[in-house]
Amino acid sequence: MPVPMELSRIIISEINEHQVIYLKEINGQRTFPILIGIFEATSIDRRVKHYEAPRPLTHDLVVSIVENLGGELQDVIISELRDQTYFAKLRIRQEGELIEIDARPSDAIAVAVTCNPTLPIYVNEEVLDDVLGQ
Repeated sequence: MPVPMELSRIIISEINEHQVIYLKEINGQRTFPILIGIFEATSIDRRVKHYEAPRPLTHDLVVSIVENLGGELQDVIISELRDQTYFAKLRIRQEGELIEIDARPSDAIAVAVTCNPTLPIYVNEEVLDDVLGQ
């Protein structure tokens, strides 16, 4: 069963190649980091801080395309950890059908925080067990 999580922290460093976001269990204590790129970290950070860009950014474009084609962004699931790489699914409901789109967690979370209201973020229990060594 997927575990509801929330974005709890964003660490942006100009001297490191990778940036870090932390997800925290909504109804629990578990938390874990995901390394992401600077562009995704900046996009997430801008959205969390309610910064309005003068023109649509990439994640704004994704949300707009889905909505204009009649879809409804539903949620994000971080579904798998394989070879130290996280895999995510951006889930879209269109005409009653649930469509799962393969995505990097950073992009899926950036889309999630671009939506208003923010999309729910879930992490499969197996991923938590793997990353937390349980």
